[in-house]
Amino acid sequence: MAKRPSAFSILRKNFSSTVVDSVRTMGRTVQMFFGTVVAMIGDIIRLQLQWKETFFQLWYMIGVTAVPAVLIAIPFGMIVSIQVGNIIHQLGADSLAGAASGLAVISQGAPIATGLLLAGAGASAIAADLGARTIREETDAMRVMGINPINRLVVPRLIAAWIVSPLLNILIIVIGTLSGYLIAIGSQGVTPGSFWLSFGSFAHPVDVWISLVKSIIFGTIIAVIGCQRGLEAKGGSRGVADGVNATVVLSFVVIFIMNLVLTQVTSIFFPLQVG
Repeated sequence: MAKRPSAFSILRKNFSSTVVDSVRTMGRTVQMFFGTVVAMIGDIIRLQLQWKETFFQLWYMIGVTAVPAVLIAIPFGMIVSIQVGNIIHQLGADSLAGAASGLAVISQGAPIATGLLLAGAGASAIAADLGARTIREETDAMRVMGINPINRLVVPRLIAAWIVSPLLNILIIVIGTLSGYLIAIGSQGVTPGSFWLSFGSFAHPVDVWISLVKSIIFGTIIAVIGCQRGLEAKGGSRGVADGVNATVVLSFVVIFIMNLVLTQVTSIFFPLQVG
């Protein structure tokens, strides 16, 4: 009789295969990103960029994320203002309410909310669309006709994500800051002048630029992951669903990890300063 494998050996084999598969998937994702950038540059030089598809994806991403962005920014700005306001009120520093609320929304809230919205709405739609095309063998038909799916499908979605992410980030910053302002002056006794004075003293244009760069990085991540999982879908409709689920989960995890790294890096090179 064959010896039955132990639970430890099964666990070790599954763990090793999972790690190896994860590294390979990460490698293919990075390779797709650089391949997409090269293809985009080539299309621009040859004047063959798919503008119609780019505008369609741009409009679609704006349509599915604009209203949720407002609905997220309003309670987020209010919650930050309430929580921070209670703390600084106990410390007797009510004049710093604007600085605390503004920095929280600009530095962390807006880029993270942008990334999560694009991952939940944009990347999932990208993975579902490309996954369905892959299952129906449309991408194989493109290759047979000499059309590279990267140029035709991936490049327009990456450009759309680059354009939508900073616009969405700015929208969340404006709505979130105004929401925090209304709560501060309406229920916490903060004067409008002290709110905007502290906001201007601590928040600098470089903070906004860092937030925009974060959002563009997050948009790049979700677009590439969504395209990669969609083009590699297999196994029928179940494979498409698995690709969409993996896209959302991976995008969330990578966004939080990248935000931690970027926050640490920016805090080293751009420390908080009082204007």
